[in-house]
Amino acid sequence: MKGVNIIKREIPIWEKANLTLEEASAYSGIGINRLRKIADNKNCSFVLWCGSKRLIKRKKLDEYIDKQYSI
Repeated sequence: MKGVNIIKREIPIWEKANLTLEEASAYSGIGINRLRKIADNKNCSFVLWCGSKRLIKRKKLDEYIDKQYSI
């Protein structure tokens, strides 16, 4: 569409409901491989599958981290 300007607004990570593994790693300080391993567990409460794409529910990840002694 000629003449249409699209403004792309970058949303801060801490305001997003769902994060990619890369974003979740940057947000939490936990490595991508460790997050992937934890999220592979079928009982993981903070993973959301969108087709084959894995997203991390930010608030649920915060709750999970709060309950952990070590990761």
